[in-house]
Amino acid sequence: MDTEFEQQPGGGRTVISDSAVAKVAAIAARAVPGVHSLGSGTPRALGAIREAVGSPDHVAGVRAEVGETQVAVDLTLVAEFGYRFQDIANAVRAAVYQAVEDLVGMAVIEVNIEINDVQLPGGKQDSRPARTGGSASSASQPGQSGAAAEGK
Repeated sequence: MDTEFEQQPGGGRTVISDSAVAKVAAIAARAVPGVHSLGSGTPRALGAIREAVGSPDHVAGVRAEVGETQVAVDLTLVAEFGYRFQDIANAVRAAVYQAVEDLVGMAVIEVNIEINDVQLPGGKQDSRPARTGGSASSASQPGQSGAAAEGK
């Protein structure tokens, strides 16, 4: 939803789109140490293809809703291994609040963050849940991700 602001002395109007706010939030989130990338699964893969051909997707994994005077932002991200997830989330939230409020000039009412994957050292990703014990066959149980579950 685009938001139109009241006309100020001197004429004209200002419209701020959801996508403009999402881009500001995405840039702020990517600058936080411990954030590997934004988005999940297919959108992240498509973003990698776009980036390879020179047209990066700056808002993958970010959704903004612009109201009349306030903004809400939802982010999905991949964390880098070795960083505390809660510290990343807190730093991203603070960066997005500041960037949106400073650049857009609207109050941010919430920044919701989903950490959906971890980038492992050496560039390998593992989106499977950590095993806490049990047999090797537990990785192929229905409802779990991983190579065994994807091969069905």
